[in-house]
Amino acid sequence: MPSMLDAAVVGAGPNGLTAAVELARRGLSVAVFEARGAIGGGARTEELTLPGFRHDPCSAAHPLGVNSPAFRALPLQRYGLDWAHPPLPMAHPFPDGTAAVLARSVAETAASFGPRDAGAYRRLVEPFLPHWDTLVRDFMALPLTALPRDPVTLARFGLVGLPPSTWLTRRFRDDRARALFAGLVAHVIAPLNGLATSAVGLVFALAAHARGWPVARGGSQAISDALAAYLKDLGGGIHTDYEVKRLDDLPPARAYVFDTSPTAAARIAGLGRYYDGFRYGASVFKLDYALDGPVPWTAPEARAAGTVQIGPGSRDVAAALRAASREGRAPDAPFLITVQPGVADPTRAPEGKQVFWAYGHVPNGWRGDLTDAVERQIERFAPGFRDRVLARATAGPPQLAERNANYVGGDIACGAASGLQLLLRPRLTLFPYRTRHPAVFLCSAATPPGPGVHGMSGHNAAKAVWKHLTRPREDR
Repeated sequence: MPSMLDAAVVGAGPNGLTAAVELARRGLSVAVFEARGAIGGGARTEELTLPGFRHDPCSAAHPLGVNSPAFRALPLQRYGLDWAHPPLPMAHPFPDGTAAVLARSVAETAASFGPRDAGAYRRLVEPFLPHWDTLVRDFMALPLTALPRDPVTLARFGLVGLPPSTWLTRRFRDDRARALFAGLVAHVIAPLNGLATSAVGLVFALAAHARGWPVARGGSQAISDALAAYLKDLGGGIHTDYEVKRLDDLPPARAYVFDTSPTAAARIAGLGRYYDGFRYGASVFKLDYALDGPVPWTAPEARAAGTVQIGPGSRDVAAALRAASREGRAPDAPFLITVQPGVADPTRAPEGKQVFWAYGHVPNGWRGDLTDAVERQIERFAPGFRDRVLARATAGPPQLAERNANYVGGDIACGAASGLQLLLRPRLTLFPYRTRHPAVFLCSAATPPGPGVHGMSGHNAAKAVWKHLTRPREDR
């Protein structure tokens, strides 16, 4: 390690690793310091239940990862990252045994909503699809890290996306489309009537039509491992079991980049009350299952989908989110997001077996047990599910926070993705990656574009660090 690093990165999650890679690609000396014994943050894979069953403790399906401008610009496939695509990106089953689907094809998706809403859905998404690559780059680079490449399309997207999703779904006459779209918004654990929640649902839908909702073959750890291997080839270093409690614990560096929660960065870097206004949001109760065979879904579409949303109607989704995020209680009938990686990647479990992942929303810091409520919901749409359970691993907010210090109170989004904080995080500023300390930067999911394994927060923060380090000294 040189006597003076150009950048020291705290935290080896996808954003910290991406920031380190981007800086190392520019010829800077970079080292990453991770408190845990292994890298990955929200993109890890472990045997949580039984030997041979490889589970993703946090993120499992990656619509934003496969579409990420940052990841697509890096040679991650050369370092072992292989996206595995299920036949259907996502399904939303209903009690009558049918399902709406989010397919790669717009036409197939629209048809699953029924004739009354098929045209409305096509009119909603088709104008943006030809411009998707430019739109997603502009959207995920906001705020002003770069000038928009297509300001007209971005403005049109803003007109549709800035209102609450409850406004947008008035376009649909039946609840099949409204329920599926409500489930898309719920992926960021945001109440459906919040600012810009229409944009959240649209981004997930467009991502599926553009490149799908794949899993990483072998587990989400493959994303982190590919980033780490590329960083090492670029000359960067990674140090695990290295807990940082204050800046003096790090070697001298020209810049310090934190892939941590804002409150942790403030504590370590001595930023005082700089982030006191930052809000943490609701949490989840997560279960990882080892199954003796596939989930016995009643709806055939769900058997072919990598991700399955479980919530009978849009009002059920809204009620579950409202209970967890506003009423401070666990919902009686939780809305569930589930992932069955084995539909696309049979390497996750012994032959004939499956891994399965499910979570429902609960209040921040909640200490109860949602296992029975979750499994009752699954049984409504997959009778006999419990009979296939070989083992389960549960994690509520305390366990999630213990595994990943960025999940304050179990908030896996690293900050409430609601209100203005969905767009302007972690503070109301056009320079979200900077702090009051001129050499300290923040690159976690607490910064734009927010939660998800996509590396764009790290990518954007690296631009800010690069500008700082290359500016003439007298201008700093």
